Amino acid sequence: MPVSNAVSPSRRDLLAAVPAAVSASSAALAQTGGNPARPNIVIVISDQFRWDLVGAMGLNPMNLTPNLDAIAGQGVMFRNAVSAQPVCAPARGSIFTGQYPSRHGVWRNGLGLAEGANTLATSLRQSGYSANYIGKWHLSAQRTPDVPGPVPPERRGGFLDLWQASNVLEHTSHAYEGDLFDNDGKPIHFSGQYRVDFMTGLATRFLRAAKQPFLLCVSYLEVHHQNDTDTYDPPKEYARRFVNPFVPEDLRPLPGSWPSQWSDYLGCVARMDDAVGTIRRTLAETGLAKNTILAFLSDHGCHFKTRNTEYKRSPHESSIHVPLIVEGPGFNRGIQIPEVVSHVDLAPTLLTAAGVAAPSSMQGRNFLPLLDRRVDGWRNEAYFELAEFITGRGLRTPQYTYCAAAPKAPGWRSTNGAEKYTEYAMYDLFADPHQRVNLAGRTPYRSVSEELRKKLIARIEEANGARSTIEPAWFPYS
Repeated sequence: MPVSNAVSPSRRDLLAAVPAAVSASSAALAQTGGNPARPNIVIVISDQFRWDLVGAMGLNPMNLTPNLDAIAGQGVMFRNAVSAQPVCAPARGSIFTGQYPSRHGVWRNGLGLAEGANTLATSLRQSGYSANYIGKWHLSAQRTPDVPGPVPPERRGGFLDLWQASNVLEHTSHAYEGDLFDNDGKPIHFSGQYRVDFMTGLATRFLRAAKQPFLLCVSYLEVHHQNDTDTYDPPKEYARRFVNPFVPEDLRPLPGSWPSQWSDYLGCVARMDDAVGTIRRTLAETGLAKNTILAFLSDHGCHFKTRNTEYKRSPHESSIHVPLIVEGPGFNRGIQIPEVVSHVDLAPTLLTAAGVAAPSSMQGRNFLPLLDRRVDGWRNEAYFELAEFITGRGLRTPQYTYCAAAPKAPGWRSTNGAEKYTEYAMYDLFADPHQRVNLAGRTPYRSVSEELRKKLIARIEEANGARSTIEPAWFPYS
C-alpha cells in the first residue's frame, strides 16, 4: 500500500476544469514602462478560522462567506493549505519569515522573533515598499502573557511604517473596548464599536491615503475566543443569527465545547467576511484593486476541545488545515489549486509576485508555477511542527496525515524538538476525511507508516538540522 502524492479522486474534476493553457504567472503580472509593476500587497489574517467554513470549499451550506467566495471565484483558492504549527505565534512567525518554527525560533507562544530577522516586510522595504501593520502581532517576546505592553520598533519584524497593533490583542481588548498601540507606543483606545469594525476602519483609512507601493497586514483577533472569558463574542446583531446551525462531521460525534460555542463562532466568521468585503470595496473605490494582491488566510483552525483539552495544537485537519485565498495581479485566474502548500510558502511567493528576490533564509517555495499548472517537481506535502500540548512533528500529504510525538515523562515540558519520537497518529484522508479512525500501529498500514516515517525523519533534519528517530506505535493493532 504505497504512499500516494496523487490528487484524490474527488479532486480530479477540479484539475480537469482548469484550462490546458493558462498564461504564465510572470506574464500575467502587469508591465509598466518595460519594468514589472510593483503590486501593493494586503494580507488579511483571521485568527483560528476553520478552512471548511469558506463557502467556496463546498463543505458548509450556510453561506457565511460571500465576500471570500467572491475572491475565490475571481482569484485562486488553495484547497490544501497547511499551518506550519497550529498555534498563534509560531504560525505567524512562519508566515512572515518563510521558515519553520524550529528555525525562526518562535516555537511556542510568548517568544519573539529575533531582531534583524529576514521577513516579508524587511525584504519589501529594502525594495522601496512601505511595511504597515494593524492588529494582533504576537511575535514580540513577553515576560508573561499578562504583560502585553507596546511593541518596540526593533521587535516589529520590519513593519516600520504605520504601526497600530498590540502584541497580544486578546489581553488588551474585548469585543467592544480595548487598546492597540501606535508607532510611538501610545494607546489607541476604542469603546462602543465592535473590535473587527474598529480595525477595519483603521485599514480603510490607511488605504484611502496610501502611497504606493505598500505592504499592509491586517491581523484580526477574530475568530479566536476571548481568552479571559473563554467565549466567542460575535457582534451584537449576529448573536442569535445562527441558532440550530449546520455542524461539521468532524465535530458531531465528539464531546467538546462546540455545542455551546459553535453558533457564536459562526457569528464571528460572518463578521470577518463582512470586514473582508469592506476592504475589498475600498480597494475598488480607490482604484487600488487593479494593482493590489489581496490574500486572506488563518494561522490555524479550531477543533473546539474535541481533540485535546483546548482549541488547536493537534495534528488534525481542524487544527492544521487553513484557508488561503488570493486575488490580484497574477492571481486573477478563477481556479482552485489542489496541491498541498504551507505557511512557509506564502512569503517567497508574494516576494516573487512583487519582483523581489526571496532571501536565502526562507525555507518555503514559490507556488506561482502551480497557478499555471506546472506541477512537475512540486513536493506535494507539508511538514508541520507541534508544541506546548505535545512536542511533535508531522507530515500532511494529499492522502495521509502522519504525526510523531515525544513521549511525556514526569515533569515534562514542551521543547523545541526532540531526539526521539513515537508514532502518534495517522489518518487516511481519502477514506476518513473527518479523522475518526487513528491508523497508527495498525498492521495493514505498516508499509504506509514505514514510508511516511522515513519521509518525516528527513523533513525534520531538513527543517532545522536535527537528527531524530521515530519509533513505531507502541500499541500495534493486528
